[in-house]
Amino acid sequence: MIDVLVAGGGPAGLATAIHATLAGMEAVVVEPRSAPVDKACGEGLMPTGVAALRSLGVRVEGWPLLGIRYVDERRRAQAAFREGPGLGVRRTALHAALAERAAEVGVKVVHGRVGGVRQHADSVEAAGLRARWLVAADGLHSPLRGLLGLELASRAPSRYGQRRHYRVAPWSDFVEVHWAARAEAYVTPVGEELVGVAVLSSERRSYEEHLAGFPALLARLEGPAATSVRGAGPLRQRVSARVAGRVLLVGDAAGYMDALTGEGVSLGLLSARALVGCLRAGRPEAYERAWRRLSLRHRLLTGALLAARRRPGSARLIVPAAQRLPVVFTATVNALA
Repeated sequence: MIDVLVAGGGPAGLATAIHATLAGMEAVVVEPRSAPVDKACGEGLMPTGVAALRSLGVRVEGWPLLGIRYVDERRRAQAAFREGPGLGVRRTALHAALAERAAEVGVKVVHGRVGGVRQHADSVEAAGLRARWLVAADGLHSPLRGLLGLELASRAPSRYGQRRHYRVAPWSDFVEVHWAARAEAYVTPVGEELVGVAVLSSERRSYEEHLAGFPALLARLEGPAATSVRGAGPLRQRVSARVAGRVLLVGDAAGYMDALTGEGVSLGLLSARALVGCLRAGRPEAYERAWRRLSLRHRLLTGALLAARRRPGSARLIVPAAQRLPVVFTATVNALA
């Protein structure tokens, strides 16, 4: 019998399968798409995410990131990472590196989709396969999460993300977060002549309309667009539990607050390791507490920033406050990093 069946072959799903295999379990991934798969994300890995990749034996090229910089029309504030650099890396490159490592350690990938689940006392059936455990790593709008009745209605306004790359040399080794009245723009260097620009907002407008709200940034993007616009959302996904019988949720499927602080991939990688550790210990129920512990700072700090963002008066104070309180800003960035 398969030990761990993983629904979804994105970064979190592949990381779960690799950790399980390295722990001596048989892991099989079910994925309908061929790697690498692109996705609208900021593409900046926090230092903890870089360390998590290293622990998996994953090798991927990217652009070293020294910290985070906040920018508005008149001010800027920056905070350096204390525990080593992060990494700006194309989503496709990250996915390809994880897929290569999964193949190296012997993870089997089956082309298909998990459309239903049957749970038994000692096993679970899905996609025509039988396993001891099923891991739902099927993304932000996880069908399995909905099937299991684990979704909760969101009380906050919906936010959406869009991303495009430009052929221009990076002008900074920091991830820049540009703040405007209606949106934030995230600039992540991912190569010698390539930067990614992601826009987040609660307003449903075109990428070009959003980018027009950042004239200083727009003036820097003189090179041609290297990719088409990709979108994602609504971003906020509330989940009642990460464990339902013999099914465990990981990555975006486990719940998502916002891309505001750029921790999605790092949290997914760390959660994958925690999930497998709980299975190895014979305590799958402990994963819920482990996930909450891992995500606590992210949920608290991202939630506080989102609350400030929703109020025009406090939103205008975010960058000035970061500039005037550099010690607090640096401590916050490193708490998340």
